[in-house]
Formats: sequence, structure tokens, C-alpha cells
Amino acid sequence: MPSDIPGAEQPTTRRPKTTQQFVLDELRRAIERREIAPGEAIRQDALAERLGVSRVPIREALKILEGEGQVLYQPHRGYQVVELSIDDLIEVYHLRRILETEAIRLGVPSLGKADLDELDELRIDIDVAGEVGDVLAMTAANRRFHFLIFDLAEMPRLSRLIRNLWDATDAYRSLYYAGETNRVHIRHEHEQILQAARAKDAERIVQLHDDHRDNAIRTLTAVIEAEASSRE
Repeated sequence: MPSDIPGAEQPTTRRPKTTQQFVLDELRRAIERREIAPGEAIRQDALAERLGVSRVPIREALKILEGEGQVLYQPHRGYQVVELSIDDLIEVYHLRRILETEAIRLGVPSLGKADLDELDELRIDIDVAGEVGDVLAMTAANRRFHFLIFDLAEMPRLSRLIRNLWDATDAYRSLYYAGETNRVHIRHEHEQILQAARAKDAERIVQLHDDHRDNAIRTLTAVIEAEASSRE
């Protein structure tokens, strides 16, 4: 559909999303917002009716999410959002540590001025979203911030594996960003990462990412334990 941009000499055209992409995006948002909580069944009929689509794109989107590890299919029960145990969480973050360390060490030497400027802009986007409590905008900008560095490794399979691991914890990550204390901590971490990126100090960036993951594990472990207790 056309989109007019004030001040542009020529209008730009944005390609409309396919029905499957629209459904996939909506499912991701619902999982991230915990509108569909971990362990909760996904009612395909109700979802299709709410989104105004048939069940076909719903099934296609669910298969993609299953491949990413965000949903689980059980015979006779259908799909449900994956519910992580603490052991699952620790395993995911351990794998992230291994893969992200490699991506950082390979990517940081390629950082250029344009990359650093973009990192700074994303850092500001994260801060602004955090100040108004827009967790979804914060998580989206945060992902772009980190993957800007990871993707500089120019190893698409490595980036894809890291993305899959991030996807697996989306339902819990939004809770981490919801805490005001955590948002303040994240702001300082990103300032330090940007400073280290300007110095092309890969080992400092590796350490900062390690600290960031350790903080997230502690917070998310408490969330998982609290949710388990509430069901007892």
C-alpha cells in the first residue's frame, strides 16, 4: 500500500504482508506479551476468528514457531506455547554464550562508523522505550542492537542459530524488560557495550554480554520458580 513521506520527492511503496506473515507476526506478539502464556494451549479456531483469517495460515505460522522452539505440538492436544524449565533456560543461555562469543569476536573488527552510529541510535531507541515502559518497542530495539554486532561476523547460519535461541525465550524476556530496575541496568550495559565497540574491544563486549545473560538468568529463574509455585 502506498505510504506518503513528508519531504520526500517520490512516494515510497510498502509491500503488504502476506496473510501468513501477518499471522506469524501477531502470534509472536501474543507470545511476547504473554497474551498466550507459557504452557497455554493455542486455540486455532478462536485465533483465526480474531484475526479474520482461515486456519491454513494459522497452521503454517505454528509450524514455523514449532521449528523455532517457541511452540510445542502434542498429539490430541494441539499446539501450546513452550514452557521452559530452569534447566531449559540455563541450557539456552549457555548455548547463546558459546555462539554469541564467536559472533562478537568475528564481527567487532568489522565495525565501521556507520555501524557505531546505528548502535548509538538503537541505544537511544531502547532508552526512550524503557522510559515510557513500552516493553515491546524496547525488546525489538534491543534485538536489533545486539544482532547488528552478531551479523557483522557474516556467518548467516551462526546468526540464525542465535536468533532461534533468542526466540525460544521471548515469552520470558518481556518480563525481564518489564522491571524498572532491569531497564536501568540494561541502559548502563548498552552504554558500556557502545563504548567498547568504539574501541573495538571484542573481549570487553564478550564480558558485558556474559554479565547481561547472567543477570537475565537470575531474574528469569525467579519468574519461573514463582509461576511454578502459583500452580501448586
